[in-house]
Amino acid sequence: MIRTSDLVGGALRALQANPMRSALTALGVIIGVSSVVAMVALGSGAQLQVERSINSLGSNLLIVVPGAAQSGGVRFAVGGGGRDTLTLADAEAIAQVEGVTAVAPSQRGAAQIVANGLNWNTQIQGVTPAYITARDWQVASGRMFDDTEERQARKEVLLGQTVVTNLFPNMDPIGQTIRISGGAYEVIGVLASKGQSGFQDQDDIVLAPLTTVKRRISGRNGRADTVSQISIKAASGDELDRIQEDVTELLGQRHHTNGDNDDFTVQNLASIAQTAQQTTQVFTYLLGGISAVSLLVGGIGIMNIMLVSVTERTREIGLRKALGARQADILHQFGLEAITLSVAGGVVGLLLGILGAWGMTTLFNLPLVISPLNAALAIGFAGLVGVVFGAYPAWRAAQLDPIEALRRE
Repeated sequence: MIRTSDLVGGALRALQANPMRSALTALGVIIGVSSVVAMVALGSGAQLQVERSINSLGSNLLIVVPGAAQSGGVRFAVGGGGRDTLTLADAEAIAQVEGVTAVAPSQRGAAQIVANGLNWNTQIQGVTPAYITARDWQVASGRMFDDTEERQARKEVLLGQTVVTNLFPNMDPIGQTIRISGGAYEVIGVLASKGQSGFQDQDDIVLAPLTTVKRRISGRNGRADTVSQISIKAASGDELDRIQEDVTELLGQRHHTNGDNDDFTVQNLASIAQTAQQTTQVFTYLLGGISAVSLLVGGIGIMNIMLVSVTERTREIGLRKALGARQADILHQFGLEAITLSVAGGVVGLLLGILGAWGMTTLFNLPLVISPLNAALAIGFAGLVGVVFGAYPAWRAAQLDPIEALRRE
């Protein structure tokens, strides 16, 4: 009886006898595994980036914007271009909804900031002190203005990190004066960095009291109590759907709409995040599935080469059988050769896939995500390819008649 170790040694010696053929045979598996690993890593990185971007806006967050969104209808103008239909009274009413912990009305504006001999165009956000709570924003240095200062329309601002970098590159901005629309404003705080959200730099922002922006900066016509947006923070993520329904019903009553002609939209960031994750997950599976086709092509290559190897080694097989080797021994030997080729190709492909994933995620500025489970599955699938496509050549070799095999040249 031939020992398993002898079969393994024989399989390795057979592969080493033709190193170039072995390498070319494994090339299909190498390409297949590397492409699967790289594409899945790219999709996973994109999924994580989307999740981070949405989470950076704030946790347990609902955002109310003017305009109505209707997926199948004609109306689709959310938060842009039209008149502001939300009011400070709406925000005060929303604060009474059960489960709401913070409500922050805000007013957008844009202006050029001049300071320290430099200038920078950025967005100005007029907010109440509750804004940093609702949007999970931290003050890195200095302080946030309080409710009294907001009501008094004080000329005070907090700067995002991007604004600080461009206007105060070598100095502490706290206590410095900047000019916005011809007015002088004192810098009382610097916001902690939040990074990118999609294509938007969240740190390229200036926060000022809501009343200050409405009276001095935004320059918008219309009622003095209107706002561009209302941010709502829920006590728990489990209550978001219920609070969204309550807020929608409340604003519908206040605006005298019946759901079909709402002049506002309540956006649930948790639902948006879930939809985005599902989309990127399908994208990841699609990329992985397409790449896995090359593994099948590699398996066909292994089968063809193994069939050629059986033909070339007919006399060797006949001699082994004549010396007492069983059909099972021959079957195991050729099966081990196919599996060894596949697994070796899988390991090389995994290393190349990780390198390719690193290059692509660096190019597209995405986080590198290599799941150990996905890596193990790639190697396991490569071994399975060797088993499946090496089975027929091994069976052919085991079925050879030893007398007929020894007669062949």
